[in-house]
Amino acid sequence: MDARLNFFASPTAGKVLKYFMSAGQALKELPLPAATQELVALRVSQINGCAVCIDMHTKEAVAAGEDPVRLNLVAAWREATVFTEAERVALELAEQGTRVADAAEGVSEDVWARAAEHYDEEQLTALVILVSFMNTANRLNIITRQPAGDYKVGQFH
Repeated sequence: MDARLNFFASPTAGKVLKYFMSAGQALKELPLPAATQELVALRVSQINGCAVCIDMHTKEAVAAGEDPVRLNLVAAWREATVFTEAERVALELAEQGTRVADAAEGVSEDVWARAAEHYDEEQLTALVILVSFMNTANRLNIITRQPAGDYKVGQFH
């Protein structure tokens, strides 16, 4: 499968995506646990069907020491016992923030309140930015049909 656009060869994409990718790197430095970041990135990408990001975040998480069982259960996190309460509410917030067209209110007051019990304001800010960033990255890849499967750990660092 060939991508519709080659972002790396496009001067237009280069002007914008260098800032976008820089924002993605800055996210890794925010005060949200690395495991939570990868779980959220993976769940958002699963919901949106972004194979490129699923490939990337699964490989990055494994390389960082994440348990493959947890990664395999992200899609069914509600029934899984391997996630902390903080991770569970982060995944729920990510789902509601991603499915805004399906749930008119977006993130519910209940989910926000539960998230605030586990994360401080800076961590909540990081979580919201991460969910928004991943939704944008997913759409860029899906619209242009970027192929997946050959991502190498650290490729965009």
